[in-house]
This record gives sequence, C-alpha cells and structure tokens, in this order.
Amino acid sequence: MASPTVDCTPYREQLLALAAELPSVPRADLYSFLHKAKELSERLPEELAGALDTFNAEGSEDGYLLLRGLPVDKDELPATPTSTPAPEDRRLLVMEAMLALTGRRLGLHTGYRELRSGTVYHDVYPSPGAHHLSSETSETLLEFHTEMAYHVLQPNYVMLACSRADHEHRAETLVGSVRKALPLLDASTRARLFDRKMPCCVDVAFRGGVADPGAIAEVKPLYGDENDPYLGYDRELLTPVHPRDKEAVAALSKALDEVTVGVKLAPGDVLIIDNFRTTHARTPFTPRWDGKDRWLHRVYIRTDRNGQLSGGERAGDVVPFTPRR
Repeated sequence: MASPTVDCTPYREQLLALAAELPSVPRADLYSFLHKAKELSERLPEELAGALDTFNAEGSEDGYLLLRGLPVDKDELPATPTSTPAPEDRRLLVMEAMLALTGRRLGLHTGYRELRSGTVYHDVYPSPGAHHLSSETSETLLEFHTEMAYHVLQPNYVMLACSRADHEHRAETLVGSVRKALPLLDASTRARLFDRKMPCCVDVAFRGGVADPGAIAEVKPLYGDENDPYLGYDRELLTPVHPRDKEAVAALSKALDEVTVGVKLAPGDVLIIDNFRTTHARTPFTPRWDGKDRWLHRVYIRTDRNGQLSGGERAGDVVPFTPRR
C-alpha cells in the first residue's frame, strides 16, 4: 500500500520559486491569483505532481494525502488571527501559496456564500466561546463529519495547511476512511445504508438565521458504487428515524471509529482529505490566546465528479446553498 505521506523537503526551493511568481496580494483579485496558480501547477516537481494526480484519479485506502516538509514563511509570521475574514490587503503567506499550487492541480477552489462571508481562503484558529460545531472550537472534540455532506455542491477535497501548530502539539486531525470501514460491516447493514436517504440537519452557517430549522436535508450514508461507495456521514447532524436505520448508522459509526487514524499537523504540512470517502474530526487542544495559537488555512476543492460542476465554473467561484433532498 502506498504511503499517504509525501516528503516535500527536497522540493522546498523549487516550490518557493513557484510561489514567488504568484501575485503577492491574493485577495485583491482572487480569480487572477488562482488562474496563475493553475499555470504554475503544471511545473510542480514530478513526484509531487504524480502523487496529486494519482490521488485525484484513484483516491486511497487512507482517504487522505499528507504533503509534509513544504516551505514555510522565512520571516516572522503575523499573530494568529482573532477574527474573520482576512483583510483583503493581507500579503500572501507561503502556506496559502502551497494551497494554491497543489489545489489547482486537483480542481477548483470554491467558496460557499453562507460560510465565512463567502470567502475562499479560511483562517482556522481557536476562538473563545465558539459553537461546538465550528472549526474555531478548541477545548472540545470537533466531532466526525463529512464536510457539507448535506450540500448539493459538497466539496470533493478539504485542504488544510498548517502555519502554526498548537503549543503542546496535542491537536490531531482524525480521518476515518470508508474503504477501510466497509469490510467491517455485514451485508445487511451495507444494504440498509446504501442509497437510503436519511434526515440531516445542517451547520449553523446554512440555517438562514433560524436557530433550529430541523433536518432540512437528506443524506445517503453510502452511495455510488456498491463495492466502492462514497460516504455521507455526520455524527452530530445525521438524524436517522427508523430503528433499523439508527442501528445501521451506529454500526457504521463504530466501524469508522475502528479504522480512524490521527494526523498531527506541523508547520509546512498540507493535508488533503478525500471528502467523498472519509469523515474527519479534530481532537481538543488548549489555546493560550498569546498570538501564537494554532493557525491553519483551509480551502475547499470541487472537481467534475458527482455533478459538482456543470460547465463554465472558475476557481474562486462562490456558490449558494442547496440542500440535498
């Protein structure tokens, strides 16, 4: 089995040179920035480009690809943000450049209108009093979820780049792969979960200002190819009603727990999560509120799979919410 980790330390200087060709203020004209990143992605080091292309075409048993040892900012990083979105005039950070170059090799960076003010690049940092479903929570477990499984235009990949780790290096991103979990399910459970729509609530950002609109979406826990299915799973939001559905989802949940692996992100890491074949979570950590707390950058990538693209889309587009039904 191929390793899910690519050592990028031999390519640091080459990647820094490519990053230097990108516009220095990405948010000033994000379309142009991402268009340039697409051009430069054709010049990525051969081994790195090959790993990205293979993962894009075939996925993996692990459900993720970890790019480790990428270049980081040589100068002192700014303080970890305390608000969102990022200022439009913020200069390009190296890890943002890595998300552009590697992400454009995979597909189209996409923003979601209701999420983070419709921005495409997200700063992920701890925030006091954050909602327990928010990526800004820190001292509680961010539970397993397939990102936006309830959204018709669900992203194909979630990409997380690390500029700064948490102080104690405790935080882990947990990934559970359906390809590993499926053999742990008996035939009747698999049949019950496959292509069966179940009620699903949505994250706070997509509730239209309603405190609790209920299960406004329907999600299939397993769908696609019966022998190599896609996964739609959210431990907090998926709300099966029928007793047999509840039992089947509980069995799926247990299987995913059994195959879960943890990744501790360090500066210079980019984690690419296959959002159609995994569920992911994040373990708790303790922020110090000293300007040096954990700081990740997140982008969502869509490809031409599963009706995500209809033609004419561009990297940098922002799409509205349509719940799966």
